[in-house]
Amino acid sequence: MSDTEGFKISKIDDKLFARIKGKTFKDDCTLPVEDLRYLNLLHKDLKGNTLKGEMICNVHIAKDLIKIFEKLYRSNYPIEKIRLMDEYNADDETAMRDNNSSCFNFRFISHTTRVSKHGLGLAVDINTLYNPYHKIVDGEEIIEPATAKEYLDRTKTFPYKIEENDLCCKLFKEHGFNWGGNCWDNRQDFQHFELPDQKVEELYPDNK
Repeated sequence: MSDTEGFKISKIDDKLFARIKGKTFKDDCTLPVEDLRYLNLLHKDLKGNTLKGEMICNVHIAKDLIKIFEKLYRSNYPIEKIRLMDEYNADDETAMRDNNSSCFNFRFISHTTRVSKHGLGLAVDINTLYNPYHKIVDGEEIIEPATAKEYLDRTKTFPYKIEENDLCCKLFKEHGFNWGGNCWDNRQDFQHFELPDQKVEELYPDNK
């Protein structure tokens, strides 16, 4: 296999746009479709099987993601699924319960006119069921996906677990991403990798 076989970056053509329109590319999407790229990827599951994946991301991180996922693949790092969020009707909870890994899904940050980093295609979630989001709000525990409570105990060993010193974390950090497992004081998002705020503001200064 060559260095690039199975890994490809493409623009969003009409056929693909028809798949995402009204789902991840919602009717109120303010991100130009020209800023998005479609990635063909290969990945391994826990059994070492080679699987084909697809992901849509921002053009500014497309080359980085190709390099990251190719190294993960060649190192047999397990990723169960890499499917477009449109296969889940752009529903995060459904996709996370299925342990899907993804990037672009347009949305605004709640109660603002600011587009989220997933909405810009500048954040990636990996092995989402086993690496949940966790936050306490007014004494109420929020876990996403809701079926992932048992995976909040990071002292336990279980499949698809992301840790700070594992290859996935190291590669994303090498390419300038922050890891949601340790970059905030008030929440943890073990599945999540994103470009830092400063870089996002440089790329999209009007996103306020």
